Amino acid sequence: MIWLLLIPAVWIGLAIALDVYGLRPVPDREFDGIVVPGCRVWAGGRPSTALARRVRHAVALWQEGRAPVIVLTGGLGIHPPAEADVAATLAMSLGVPDTALLLEARSTSTRENAAFAAALIHDGAPISQWRVLIVTDAYHAWRCGRLFRRHFAAAVGRGSAPGWRLRIRGSLREVVSIVLGGFKR
Repeated sequence: MIWLLLIPAVWIGLAIALDVYGLRPVPDREFDGIVVPGCRVWAGGRPSTALARRVRHAVALWQEGRAPVIVLTGGLGIHPPAEADVAATLAMSLGVPDTALLLEARSTSTRENAAFAAALIHDGAPISQWRVLIVTDAYHAWRCGRLFRRHFAAAVGRGSAPGWRLRIRGSLREVVSIVLGGFKR
């Protein structure tokens, strides 16, 4: 009987911890790149609220001089165009020149975001030296950091905060992703 209370309590505790972890301040140092993991695109090629929030946060960090380049990831989902292309259009509308953007438009999961971004960057620089700041939703930052560290010298995940309803739903779902093998996805 106690297990019926303990499991939801642990689940909720982990979800809160993930959210708090992702909302920590960005370390006060420069990175070689800011990476934005892909997220849903709506009909008509509009960025989802989450994708737009991630891109705005990344652009603000880029404008602060945290990194010289923004790497936008994400392939084609339900609605065209690819997530990376939609993110690039938004970033350019916010003042980022196309020369400061790298696009990876094949990935369909967080694991692929990391691997394909590394392959893209490796083409132009020694990957073993790249330090990246991953900008995602707060609850997703811990898993992103773990997956990206497989491919980069250093990877720090930090998040933006959606509204409470989305934070609760997303962080609870993220716990399930981690428990059910989220390091593979």
